Amino acid sequence: MNNRMIIRVRDVMKTDFGTIDGIATVGDALKKMKAMQTAVLIVNKRHDDDEYGLINCGDIARHVLAKDKAPDRINVYEIMTKPVISVHPEMDIRYCSRLFAHYDLVRAPVIEDRKVIGIVSPNSLVLDGLYKIFA
Repeated sequence: MNNRMIIRVRDVMKTDFGTIDGIATVGDALKKMKAMQTAVLIVNKRHDDDEYGLINCGDIARHVLAKDKAPDRINVYEIMTKPVISVHPEMDIRYCSRLFAHYDLVRAPVIEDRKVIGIVSPNSLVLDGLYKIFA
């Protein structure tokens, strides 16, 4: 019998995450990121059959800053990642960590009933998840 402790994504996810509409400008996204002290925003669905997107500072650096484009002239939808790989809240953090490693992910939305309820990162998996195992 295996008595290994199972930590779920729900136990380590952050529930304070920012969202933005794809039609917003990158300038708007930067202002929101700065105000929320985050490097990632979830891009809202446009309708029920759409998928969530993600924009992060790396996207902005590659597609706006490095190409010397004006942030107020580029829309979020032009540079975001969509669809994003998401995880469910009951997933074991060990499997979530493998998914992150396999796809080189920096963040993943946690989706329940087709709605984002949190966001998870490798930091939260290691710092919050392993801490619970070894504390």
